[in-house]
Amino acid sequence: MWYVKKWNELTPKEIWQILDLRISTFVVEQKRIYHEIDKTDLSALHIFAIENDKIVAYARIFLDGNFVSFGRVVTSKNVRGHGYGMKLLKEIMATIKDYFPGKEIEIEAQEQVKDFYKKIGFKTIGTPFMFESTPHIKMVHEGL
Repeated sequence: MWYVKKWNELTPKEIWQILDLRISTFVVEQKRIYHEIDKTDLSALHIFAIENDKIVAYARIFLDGNFVSFGRVVTSKNVRGHGYGMKLLKEIMATIKDYFPGKEIEIEAQEQVKDFYKKIGFKTIGTPFMFESTPHIKMVHEGL
């Protein structure tokens, strides 16, 4: 089941599971040392799926100037390869349409997953750049 919540609506268990999934994936698995938690968490919408009492997919959506963005897109190891990434991306886009209709979408995607975002209409802008020790690329999508 999918959920969309503001920070102050998350339960302590949900916060712990979200941070555990993000840190396990982005810091430990990808071997990236950086501050995984930041102030964006406080103002973002948090979208996630729970199965068997565990968060298995997660992302956060937030306003960034005149456009909407999302990030920390992650699925747990247990469900990778089962279509959860695309399900999550569709939920992200539906949530953006509901909460931020007509806003242009701009993201900074890890370069190795840019083709994943291209499947639903994102286009790359500019050249790759390093962010938190990982190659990223700016991508945009017209407003929904």
